[in-house]
Amino acid sequence: MRNTGSGAARRVLVAVGIAAGFASAAEPAAEDTKPGQLPDIVVTATRTEQSSFNVPASITSVPIGDTTDTLGINPSEFLDGIPGVTARDRQNYAQDEQISIRGFGARATFGVRGVRLYTDGIPATMPDGQGQVSHFNLDSADRIEVLRGPFSALYGNSSGGVIQVFTADGSDPPRIGLDLVGGSYGVWRASANARGLSGDFGYNLDVTHFQTDGYRDHSAAERESGNAKLTWKIGEGGKLTLLANTLSLPNAQDPLGLTHAQFDADPTQVTASAIQFNTRKSVHQSQGGAIWDQDLGSGNSLRVLGYYGNRGVQQFLSVPVSAQANPLHSGGVVDLDSDYGGADARWTWTGELAGRAFEIAAGFAWDRQQQLRQGYENFVGDVLGVAGALRRNEDDTVSDFDQYAQATWHVADAWSLTAGLRHSQVKFDSADHYVTTGNPDDSGRVDYGATTPVAGVLWHAADWANLYASYGKGFETPTFNELAYRADGGAGLAFDLVPSRSRNGEIGIKLRPAPGIEANAALFRADTRDELAVATSSGGRTTYQNIGKARREGAEASLSMRLGGDWKLQLAYTWLDATFRSAFLTCSGTPCTVPDTPVAAGTRIPGIPKTDAHAALRWGGDSGWRTSLQGDYVSAVAVNDLGTDAAPSYFVAAADVGYGLDLPSGQLRAFARIDNLLDRRYAGSVIVNDANGRYFEPAPDRTLMLGLQWQWSL
Repeated sequence: MRNTGSGAARRVLVAVGIAAGFASAAEPAAEDTKPGQLPDIVVTATRTEQSSFNVPASITSVPIGDTTDTLGINPSEFLDGIPGVTARDRQNYAQDEQISIRGFGARATFGVRGVRLYTDGIPATMPDGQGQVSHFNLDSADRIEVLRGPFSALYGNSSGGVIQVFTADGSDPPRIGLDLVGGSYGVWRASANARGLSGDFGYNLDVTHFQTDGYRDHSAAERESGNAKLTWKIGEGGKLTLLANTLSLPNAQDPLGLTHAQFDADPTQVTASAIQFNTRKSVHQSQGGAIWDQDLGSGNSLRVLGYYGNRGVQQFLSVPVSAQANPLHSGGVVDLDSDYGGADARWTWTGELAGRAFEIAAGFAWDRQQQLRQGYENFVGDVLGVAGALRRNEDDTVSDFDQYAQATWHVADAWSLTAGLRHSQVKFDSADHYVTTGNPDDSGRVDYGATTPVAGVLWHAADWANLYASYGKGFETPTFNELAYRADGGAGLAFDLVPSRSRNGEIGIKLRPAPGIEANAALFRADTRDELAVATSSGGRTTYQNIGKARREGAEASLSMRLGGDWKLQLAYTWLDATFRSAFLTCSGTPCTVPDTPVAAGTRIPGIPKTDAHAALRWGGDSGWRTSLQGDYVSAVAVNDLGTDAAPSYFVAAADVGYGLDLPSGQLRAFARIDNLLDRRYAGSVIVNDANGRYFEPAPDRTLMLGLQWQWSL
């Protein structure tokens, strides 16, 4: 990591200096914890319970109940204070949120790629690397853990980072809660939650309704979700957890993106083709899982997880009718019916090795998705936006079988070593059932494999200071969406694509100089070869290619501290330089069937801001008055591989005020919130490499939100 760059090093040193200065001036909060001992146990980095302070990795745990009063629907509401994470609310529920970690996942035009997603251990990322967060139920969640850097690779394919949501356990005493939140542009949420404990049985049950008219025209959406977690303590050291989750998102309207000129003229407008074809998306998903935890004695324990689900998606696109004249075209309506499931079994041992504390975890994971993919024309005669003739019909199957192990050894009083290894095998198989004159059998299969080692060392320099370094390898296969079309325009899937492979390094420092004060800083670099990039774009099709090299390097820092009384300050800063290190050819317009425009080495990777800063000041607690003020700065974001256009930089602020009233049988909470306080016009997210130049997804102007929550203790 010594070549990361003096500029990045200076940024981290400045951030650490600022943090230390704040720490020395702050009044310690009245807490029962000692320096270096805060109750922030995490499991994502090591798969065993550890304090994040003692893990040689960048990992952050966000308690859901300890955030500013918000809508409570999107993960981006809770991730804005984590350095290295870019989470954008697209204001488009037909495309899901846009999330990247240290630049991984930035190329995703819909859903989440390059970042592994989990809820209660069940993957929300399919074996091919495509994921979504629309079914995350935050109303029943306890916390979100976010892992950045080399140790993410221990989660296999497409693990440039890991985001995991944990549902809260049942509470004692039991309680029932009702939430109502409403705001500008017809936004409102209603939810009911019940959680409790009865002897060895615990439960957390939640149902949530959300709807919005949308800030832009043709962007209305409605979503119903449910989540359940049931736990039983059985026998000696046994625990069974049952999980269930449902999602219904019918006919979420898709306004598509805007060109720069359209965005400047009127950000609320909608692309004409979105109206003509009534672009929209419907999603219906249900899944269930079971986890068995068993203490085997003598430091041994076993954990077995199994899950199964079904996800149906129907999406109407704005593909022109003329483009579908090509006999190889798959139409303008995507219809997917997916069955998915898997298992994860893990053995853990905690004891001593050579007289020193030692923990090891080893196991295997198997996941499989079988998807019936059909495509239809998006017209019947002169009527647009309806499902017409069948144009695609295939069974796509992707599976993985991974074996992994990782261990932590406290080799000396002030030193610990953590290392891990994962072997992954990812198999794609496509069986084509749509064979006609001019459209031959496109069936095929391809297997990818990788072994990803990771190692880290942590030096416990003082009770309040830890320094660490880590290094590892990672890989990312193409998803089925990226394999869907060949770059040469021929029939069949693009099985000539290969996984991108990365080498990741990180050095960092973690400081806890006083109770209620925490500062973290890190330098990182990830070098990737065979990076996936756009090859061609024509007639509603995007194809991909492997290019030479890419680099993502930067610095991140964060500070969280109690200033005395009920005041709390939170700061987060990211500087990220993400560039293509090899020149390649791409398309500069549409239609384009052969890459014809050079992209120079050193060009910025699109979708990634170079600088991202967050600040929040909060006062108050659960009872009585509370208020907060926060601000976010995001630098300009390139929107295509050529770097010919960019979303301008912006600063936005938000403020809220609330009151908590303690009642004999519970609590009543209310809040009012204003987002985009200064009424700025800005692009909240971008559609990377959009073939029509419609890169920009506008964020709302100044908005008002009101919320009310009742909780009864039983």
